[in-house]
Amino acid sequence: MKDQSTAKQGLNSLKFEVAKEIGVDLKQGYNGDLTSKEAGEIGGNMVRKLIEKGEQSL
Repeated sequence: MKDQSTAKQGLNSLKFEVAKEIGVDLKQGYNGDLTSKEAGEIGGNMVRKLIEKGEQSL
């Protein structure tokens, strides 16, 4: 279970890092005021970064 918690923390950190990079005001907790476009940009950029990290580790 500890690995799962570490993974969640890592993804959460990545989410805030990406949001800051693209200029989206992401807060701890509820973010229901985000548009679908903003949420999609965060998720899409997270996936892009994760793929890049995976490719580098090959």
